[in-house]
Amino acid sequence: MISDERWAALLDTRATDPAAIRRAYQTRRRRNQLLSDQGTLFLVAADHPARGALGVGADPLAMADRRSLLDRLLTALANPAVDGVLGTPDVIEELLLLDGLHDKVVIGSMNRGGLAGADWEIDDRFTAYDPTSIAGNGLDGGKMLLRLVDSDPGTVPTLESCAAAVSALAERSLMALVEPLPYARNAVGELVLQRDAAALARAGSVAAGLGVTSAFTWLKLPPSPDEVLDATTLPALVLGGVPSARLSDDLASWGRSLRHPTVRGLVVGRALLYPPDGDVAGAVDAAARVLRTAREATRSGDGETAGQAGSQAGSQASSRAGRGVAG
Repeated sequence: MISDERWAALLDTRATDPAAIRRAYQTRRRRNQLLSDQGTLFLVAADHPARGALGVGADPLAMADRRSLLDRLLTALANPAVDGVLGTPDVIEELLLLDGLHDKVVIGSMNRGGLAGADWEIDDRFTAYDPTSIAGNGLDGGKMLLRLVDSDPGTVPTLESCAAAVSALAERSLMALVEPLPYARNAVGELVLQRDAAALARAGSVAAGLGVTSAFTWLKLPPSPDEVLDATTLPALVLGGVPSARLSDDLASWGRSLRHPTVRGLVVGRALLYPPDGDVAGAVDAAARVLRTAREATRSGDGETAGQAGSQAGSQASSRAGRGVAG
């Protein structure tokens, strides 16, 4: 838990010493590679609030409590299996001031202007980190959201902006993590994620071709069938997405995709930071076990083991939740 003294010190620094943030960027200990020694990458995501997406489950303001969010992030980052974090400048800088990012991978979130529920949501402007600040602050890469809606012209400027960001990051030898998600509007105009293989493979293929080179491009994809993951040689990370009512279902879904040889790891936010039973450390540990087992299965050629790992870890998580026992 963040103590009262530590929280007060953070607030005081925010108000009286803004230069402390620059010093924290400059003195952060960086690790020398993206992938872990096991060849995986496990990131926790915390860029939702900047897009106005504050709700988790039945609580519309779950992520609005910044002290709680930071405490949950520090709990997740304390697990040695967690390689780092993905976030907007405000969150990253708070974690820096709390000394939570030494020897961790830090990916800066770039386009947050497509506010959740806004009329212009698909015209997702770049309003957070840019390639220059990512490089200048010693971060390890940049993430961009690319929602593709064929009927919405807002997709066009987002495509163009993402392509420019991919090129600029590659010029600096930094990872460009692109999250391509195909959406369509339903009868009442709401955006609905298209989860069929054809739509997901098309979106991934579009994202893979952005920019002047794909040398530093990674994809952030929903749990997907093999025909989606077979559409590219680019390294991919499985995203957590909107958490289901049961962590066990999420873990099993991730495990099935993690067995694919192009998939290198996980980027998960709300499902691990706000698990149904409240046990952040237990949820993170369960996800880490799924990733580890999936990687071992991929190396051995045993694809079934990865899916079984997700189911087993999910069953254990559900059992903890049912008993109210911390992991």
